[in-house]
Amino acid sequence: MAPNRILIIDDDPDITEAMRVVLENEGYEVDNAKDGEDGMRRIKAARPDLIILDVMMTTAEEGFDVSRALKKNPQYKSIPILMLTAVKQKTGLDFKSVAGDDTWLPVEEFLDKPVKPDVLLKKVAELLQKP
Repeated sequence: MAPNRILIIDDDPDITEAMRVVLENEGYEVDNAKDGEDGMRRIKAARPDLIILDVMMTTAEEGFDVSRALKKNPQYKSIPILMLTAVKQKTGLDFKSVAGDDTWLPVEEFLDKPVKPDVLLKKVAELLQKP
C-alpha cells in the first residue's frame, strides 16, 4: 500500500522542514508549498490525502481563503485540512472555536504553533484514520 501523501502549505521553511522530517520518519510522503497559489497548483497536480495549512502567508488570511476554496470544490472538499498557525501568538485571536464552521473556517482541526511532534503525529493519524 502506498504511503499517505501530505501537503504542507506554509511560508516558513524551518517549520516546513521540521514537520517534513517528523512526518517522513513515520512513513508519510510529504510535499510542501510556499503559499496558497503554489499549494493549489500542487493539489491539482497530485491530490494529497491531507493538507497541513498555515494562515498567514502572502496575506494575513491566505490560509482561510485556501481552506474555503478547497471545501467549496467538490473535487477537493473531502481532503482533511489541519490548520497549523501562529495566528493566536501574533494577533491574540483564537480561532479554535470556529474550526469546522463551513463558511468561516472549514477545516477539520486547528493547532497553534509551535506544535510538539507527538501532537502533530497524533492529529495527522486521526485525520487519516490510521490506527
